[in-house]
Amino acid sequence: MPNISGQEAVNKLKKAGFYVARQRGSHVVLKKQTADGYIGCVVPLHKELSMGTLRSILKQAKIEMDEFLNL
Repeated sequence: MPNISGQEAVNKLKKAGFYVARQRGSHVVLKKQTADGYIGCVVPLHKELSMGTLRSILKQAKIEMDEFLNL
């Protein structure tokens, strides 16, 4: 699993259809409109995201790890 920064994660999620809703300090809130409503996730802008943090972000975004890496 490659090391991914918070900014790289934000860029990949934007490619998946998310947009930046707001930012407070070092945390970016992203949202995406779906048929069921809005999906939201929070990404900390760290130099390197830990594996657990990245898994949590992808769980919130409802995206699989391999799908995320292919973006």
